[in-house]
Amino acid sequence: MTLNITEERATGAPVRPVRKVVLEVVKFGIVGGSGVLVNFAVFNALLHGLRWPAMLATVLASCVAMGANYLGFRYYTYRDRDAPGARRIALFFVFSVIGVAMESGLFYVGYHGLGLHGPLEANAVKALSIVLASAFRFLVYRTWVFQDEDL
Repeated sequence: MTLNITEERATGAPVRPVRKVVLEVVKFGIVGGSGVLVNFAVFNALLHGLRWPAMLATVLASCVAMGANYLGFRYYTYRDRDAPGARRIALFFVFSVIGVAMESGLFYVGYHGLGLHGPLEANAVKALSIVLASAFRFLVYRTWVFQDEDL
């Protein structure tokens, strides 16, 4: 038995090919992964290199990564979608700021609340906070910011 993943539903709407979703997730992961590298590089340079306060380092690192991710999502992951208007750009930054707040709040709990201050511990807390905030970002970016008009 074979499954035709491009056949039409009873409603007449085409089923979104699984391959397209998998490719989207892979591209999101590539851009997100590069954003994570930017985030960690800036975070560690500020916190451990320049001895900035931890919360300032994590927020600034997240904001720098947010800008890099926007470019990657717009010109790589979602380049097949309509060019962004002011509404899409505003939505991206609103949801990104919410993501930065989530990430920073989770980091605060681990770093200050649980006392995980060492370089390895701080980076582990940072990694966990990025993963949890990234799940939120993926859902809102693909749903509201970079909508697929073919759905």
